[in-house]
Amino acid sequence: MGAMNPVALITGSNSGIGLETALYLARHGYTVWATMRNLQKADELRKIIESERLPVEIAQLDVRDDNSVKSAVEQILQKSGRIDVLINNAGYGLRGAAEEVRLDEWKQQFETNFFGVIRVTQAVLPQMRQQRSGAIVNISSVLGRMAIPFAGPYTSSKFALEGLSETLRYELAPWNIKVILIEPGFIATKFQENAQLAQAAQDDNSPYTLFKQASGRRIQRNIYRAAPSVIVAETIYRAITHPNPKLRYPVGRDARYLLPLRRFLPSRVFEYLLKRQLGL
Repeated sequence: MGAMNPVALITGSNSGIGLETALYLARHGYTVWATMRNLQKADELRKIIESERLPVEIAQLDVRDDNSVKSAVEQILQKSGRIDVLINNAGYGLRGAAEEVRLDEWKQQFETNFFGVIRVTQAVLPQMRQQRSGAIVNISSVLGRMAIPFAGPYTSSKFALEGLSETLRYELAPWNIKVILIEPGFIATKFQENAQLAQAAQDDNSPYTLFKQASGRRIQRNIYRAAPSVIVAETIYRAITHPNPKLRYPVGRDARYLLPLRRFLPSRVFEYLLKRQLGL
């Protein structure tokens, strides 16, 4: 582990964007702490680390658990002495019509995607303020700035994350701590297959079934055209090495296409186009 390397802590590093970013940063001069809830899922990452002899440490960190977060951050600071970059990547998607998703399912979604970010960020910030430098990268989504049907819990958690990130950007500026939002569109990861379906949404007698099936087929077509996850890692690296990074970085062709439309088109026009695209 290079003592002079900047130190990056990444949550949710067992696959997808987290894994790809851990490898990318390690290959570009960072000491990386790749954390995850279940260390049994680290086999793929371990093999690459060993074969390339990368400066990556793997540690257990469950963003939903106060003690787990505290223990992991203490371990990193004890061994590496500092944390220069925090990448809040851990998260999952919950599908279902808003009416059908139980309140406890909504809470579980926010516990990981939103409160987990707060929990890890609060644990890291005292050290960053003390060293008067750092970068916090929050992995949001295109769905943090626009909504689609049957993804209400996930979309809401990302909308909340966008607001939190804007707040942090102002609050942490006096300590030279940068706050960055990464907003991927469809990315080729296991995110979709790992998404959870709300219990009530599994009932074929749901009044929303036909609408869910129609929109699901359209969304599936876009997944086949998903961008590789390495472009997210490249974007993160470009942002954290920039002396004055932007707040938001859309990633992927669909993100760069949809977000400007969402911003500049009249709401009724955008809504009409999106409904057509989703077959609603």
